[in-house]
Amino acid sequence: MAEHERWPEQLKVALGKEKIKINADTIIAKTGWTTDELSEAISISNLQQEYDLVTLCIGVNNQYRGRSLEDYIDEFEGLLKQAIAFAGGDASRVIVLSIPDYGVTPFAKEKNPEKISKELMDYNKMNLRITRHYQAGYADITSISLLAKEDLSLLAEDQLHPSGEMYRRWVMAIMPLVKIILNL
Repeated sequence: MAEHERWPEQLKVALGKEKIKINADTIIAKTGWTTDELSEAISISNLQQEYDLVTLCIGVNNQYRGRSLEDYIDEFEGLLKQAIAFAGGDASRVIVLSIPDYGVTPFAKEKNPEKISKELMDYNKMNLRITRHYQAGYADITSISLLAKEDLSLLAEDQLHPSGEMYRRWVMAIMPLVKIILNL
């Protein structure tokens, strides 16, 4: 996938259309990471900067790799606390994106899609509960991912990962929260 199709890049473009210039964007996460891998990368990055907006979308690979929900809960909460710290301690400047459901993709067809969807629903229930506890923002992008069951244009060529079009829809879903955070 081209860099400009990824959702953080599309978010920058959408903000540009609102006349909001992004001074610094730092993307730490990589496709395929689990919560512990993201936590380790944050530690290594030694970021000292404070951000006006911080987003967090993590967990699908915990489920994919068969990691326990209990470990996810603990690690997700730690990552959310870190995201809040990056937002200067202001949880209202953090947006958690729900975990997309790849159980509807052709990739998952032979991998027990019902089990995948149920487990991801459990993960999302917990990340929503934790996010609400800390009073951060929450964007449901899972419902968008479910549309891929009927619309394969929402998937990348690998028939697993989101396409640029799905990412565009994610950005549309989070923009109302971003506008509130940035006082637009």
